[in-house]
Amino acid sequence: MEQVSSTGRPVQITVTDGYDLKGFKGDTPVTFIRAEFNQVVLGDSAKITISPEGTAKYNFTSSFEFNPEGGITLEDLAHKPVFLTMTEVLPKEKKQKEEKTLILGQAVVDLLPLLEGESSFEMMVPLHPVPGSPLESLRSGVKQCSLEVKVFVAEPLLTPAQISGGNLLKVTLEAAYSVPESFIPTGPLQNYMVGLQVPSAGEKDYPIFFKNGTLKLGGEREPVPRPKKWPIANILAPGANNIPDAFIIGGPYDEEEGELNHPEDREFRNQAECMKKRITWDLESRCYLDPPTVVSFQKRIADCRFWPVEITRIPLVSVPKGKAAKFEKTDDEGQLSFHGVAYVNMVPLLYPGVKRIRGAFHVYPYLNSTVYEKTKCLLSLFRDAGHHLIQNNKIGGINSPLPKQVASKNLKEDKAVKEKDMEGKSRPGDVQASSIKSQSSDTPLEIEPSLCNNPEGQQYVEAGTYIVLEIQLDKALVPKRMPEELARRVKEMIPPRPPLTRRTGGAQKAMSDYHMQIKNISRAILDEYHRMFGKQVAKLGSDMDSETLEEQKCQLNYELNCSGKYFAFKEQLKHAVVKIVREKYLKTTSFESQEELQTFISELYVFLVDQMHVALNQTMPDDVQGTTSTIYISSEQLRLFAFEAEVNENFEMATVYYEERLVREPQNLEHWLDYGAFCLLTEDNIKAQECFRKALSLNQNHIHSLLLCGVLAVLMENYEQAEIFFEDATCLEPTNVVAWTLLGLYYEIQNNDIRMEMAFHEAFKQLQARVFQAQVTTQRSTGTVEYVEEGGKAESSLGPWGITSGSSTAATKVEAPAGLGAPLSILDEFLDESSNLQSDSHEPILSVQSQDPNTSQKPSNTFFKGIPTKKEASKCQESLTCLHPTPYSVSQTPTTIFMETIHFLMKVNAVQYVHRVLAHELLCPQGGPS
Repeated sequence: MEQVSSTGRPVQITVTDGYDLKGFKGDTPVTFIRAEFNQVVLGDSAKITISPEGTAKYNFTSSFEFNPEGGITLEDLAHKPVFLTMTEVLPKEKKQKEEKTLILGQAVVDLLPLLEGESSFEMMVPLHPVPGSPLESLRSGVKQCSLEVKVFVAEPLLTPAQISGGNLLKVTLEAAYSVPESFIPTGPLQNYMVGLQVPSAGEKDYPIFFKNGTLKLGGEREPVPRPKKWPIANILAPGANNIPDAFIIGGPYDEEEGELNHPEDREFRNQAECMKKRITWDLESRCYLDPPTVVSFQKRIADCRFWPVEITRIPLVSVPKGKAAKFEKTDDEGQLSFHGVAYVNMVPLLYPGVKRIRGAFHVYPYLNSTVYEKTKCLLSLFRDAGHHLIQNNKIGGINSPLPKQVASKNLKEDKAVKEKDMEGKSRPGDVQASSIKSQSSDTPLEIEPSLCNNPEGQQYVEAGTYIVLEIQLDKALVPKRMPEELARRVKEMIPPRPPLTRRTGGAQKAMSDYHMQIKNISRAILDEYHRMFGKQVAKLGSDMDSETLEEQKCQLNYELNCSGKYFAFKEQLKHAVVKIVREKYLKTTSFESQEELQTFISELYVFLVDQMHVALNQTMPDDVQGTTSTIYISSEQLRLFAFEAEVNENFEMATVYYEERLVREPQNLEHWLDYGAFCLLTEDNIKAQECFRKALSLNQNHIHSLLLCGVLAVLMENYEQAEIFFEDATCLEPTNVVAWTLLGLYYEIQNNDIRMEMAFHEAFKQLQARVFQAQVTTQRSTGTVEYVEEGGKAESSLGPWGITSGSSTAATKVEAPAGLGAPLSILDEFLDESSNLQSDSHEPILSVQSQDPNTSQKPSNTFFKGIPTKKEASKCQESLTCLHPTPYSVSQTPTTIFMETIHFLMKVNAVQYVHRVLAHELLCPQGGPS
């Protein structure tokens, strides 16, 4: 599968030292190390005596030649380790001709770093004891014996292009649960096998096999974490079977990507994984994908979402004593039994940033036409591809326990065996197999074979058998844009709004402020005068003499000084005087002499007195008597006034109120969002886009501003910008249901079905997690969530895209829409019905009030795409049903990801976008008219 230089390159493995070693006899046993790779002995070290401290210096180097043209390939390096077997040489006894040896343990060296571009690496590998070895007696408190190993190649095995464009595929088969009852541990021994095909750059696919599964009775759950094992047989030390630092960790069912991940499947899976029979493998097979293979791999997933994973069993028969192996597999392909297949949805690997899928997949009987219809695969891996592949040691599965002579003999006889089978009896499920092979076109079969053609495979369905499988890549096939890149792109499109600069008023402004302060102080003094002498003035009228006025003046001065109001007036006037000194006289530095200060003060005093007279002369008596206090209107009151004007369809007055709010507080983000929503109501998309972008410039991490900028970008057909806005929103708040739903709607417009499915699936997942959190909060173990809705209790169940809630109140009756306006005619009723169900929502709602339905229903002339066509609708329905094919009653009131999005869009008057969301709501499995 790889294309590298045809010249062989030696790979050197050097064992330098051993630590904490121990032998069978004596404190200083004599040992040697044997290196093996790919069932070939690379060499033996010299016999070294272990020191009393348990250390030994071997300095043993062995090597093999890497040659992809006809020898060790990258696939061999990926899934086959180097085995280092330590053997003790026992001292000779009397009359003993040959030395006796006993194996102490085995160490495993993983060569995976060579596929990551490394040319040399050093590691400390543990020495795993064989059964009966003295190394087994070491307690947990004692250090485990180990070997220091160095691996070296003259130059990296991969070119830079292969490192950047290649990938590493890891397939882990955990177990098959709830297997048929006819699987019994007694009787003839069986080899349980699973296989799948990986596309390659050549004509033939690359097969991966998992063999020798262990049939177990129920009674307890498989422990987690548990180690993954090498797909290699005949490993002497049990601990050497485990791949270093690779574990099966399991996880919650609802986080899997398989088929049995719904709440209603939890009880069955718990019972199957605890009480029922299962076949365990726990094997990990690895495969290197070079750049052309990565392209082929990605294209195959895009062309066909489901890949077949076959399962079968083959009986093992005993061979006479004296043979090198205990069992051999039969050559007769007719012995293939219980042939089943699981359909693994590989599409999630095309989601941005996804590198791993793990889940449980149902096993169905292998029927040629069904497999072809779902996977476009013509050949069966076990039956049609040739039985010798099962026994080939170079196919990534467990090595055959047969010796090489027997295996080669089987290879030679395989052709004759296949010819005999073709002429003889028919094989299970092989109806029309010959016609399938002869077809060169991709036309599906015309005749569907019945289930009776594979009665053994049908037992998988009756037992509810499923396999748990994990597929992991070293790098995502579709890279996900980093949050930093998205934030940078948003910043480039909408630069952050700088803070308001300090505005310095001129001399005229300083004079105006001084006049205003003089007028305010004069009014305050007159108010004080009227308080003290108002009654006396009213009684005397015009008969008041100058002595009385002088006396009142003295009393007024005394009162102002005693009460402190005089000093308050001085402080009130001080700021205006300072502004005059700075702006009128441009004096900002200290004075050089006392004379200069006195001269300036005299000049300033004269100027201030003159300006005081000017201000007093401008103050008319009518102003003083008729002055009324100004009523302050808050921003919230202005918003209510604007809403009232909207309801009355007085859009000009509403515009005035919204703009007044912006003038008062231009840095308030909510004011810009409210005005933008109003512009959407009046179908002024350009001004609405400007408002939303200004709001985003004030806070580039504000989720609603990002979403609204994305919505307007779609309406204005700026699709590249819309994708940036929506993706940034999902990165900033990954739990936001509306953000994922809007991203999915965007991908639908772009006809990107795979990413649309990904976004909708993530939105449902977040909604499901929120409902589960609500259930935990209410401490309801029966799955009932209490909602405060007319005193009723709603039974909650999770559907494909949301919560299906059956309430004690009457279900909302929804009639089929007659046109574009019909979905909106039912919207307000639906929103009111569902509003209480949203009480636990984490999605903040904007402060904009719901608009009048009559004004909201006005159709837009700039509706960009319209409701999806019948073809698009059926495609969407297919996609939704494929993800979660669980039926739901249409009489229940749903809370779905689409209704959440409709709530958000209606709050901001984005009616043009609501049409498309309503179309999805009518198409989703539990949506639609009753």
